[in-house]
Amino acid sequence: MDAFARGLIFDLDDTLYLERDFVFSGFAAVGAWWQRRTGRGDFAARCTQLYQAGARGNIFNHALAEVDGDVDPALVEQLVSVYRDHQPSISLAPDVARFLRGRRSDDFLGIITDGPAPTQRAKISALGLEQKVDLVLCTDAWGIGYRKPHPRAFETTETTSRLMASQLIYVADNAIKDFVTPRARGWKTVQILRPERVHACDPPTPMHQAQSQIFTFDDLEQAIRDIS
Repeated sequence: MDAFARGLIFDLDDTLYLERDFVFSGFAAVGAWWQRRTGRGDFAARCTQLYQAGARGNIFNHALAEVDGDVDPALVEQLVSVYRDHQPSISLAPDVARFLRGRRSDDFLGIITDGPAPTQRAKISALGLEQKVDLVLCTDAWGIGYRKPHPRAFETTETTSRLMASQLIYVADNAIKDFVTPRARGWKTVQILRPERVHACDPPTPMHQAQSQIFTFDDLEQAIRDIS
């Protein structure tokens, strides 16, 4: 393996692209499935309206109650499967695309992401990231107990990259789970605060807080310099 000067490790959802774009892509796929099944084309719009009104859990249950007056748990499971298994129509955030085009040649790039592994891999493929990064770790491939803040993904990154903790930077969005473990291991941490992000949350303790915050990857290099 080549020698790397540093490792930039990224979360996926609401870090490298907008998670809401996957949500709307999934609603469209579910709506198409629903139309084939029922002949009605209103389901995706209802899901989108619920989401934009602030609903985050059980959207399919609520939409089914509106269109059918009944909620069949087996049908909900089918809708969830269609949503999770669809081929997403998503794109890198423009600032991320700029950053990756100008990346340093001695950067080790990686992704650590939670969520159903096939779904996360489909997102990574749709974003064209397989050719742009050196390591992808979907924690659910080990089991949901290994989701962040479990240390296994961070340990694996250290081993694979052959970099010291002080050379590693984790860039992510969720202060509840993303930063406490890499900080404890000696990594640098940067939080990206996209205005359109799905999960806006406060860190529960000082150690859960990233060492720097940015609103765009255009400011990432300066943030890293400021905490180095």
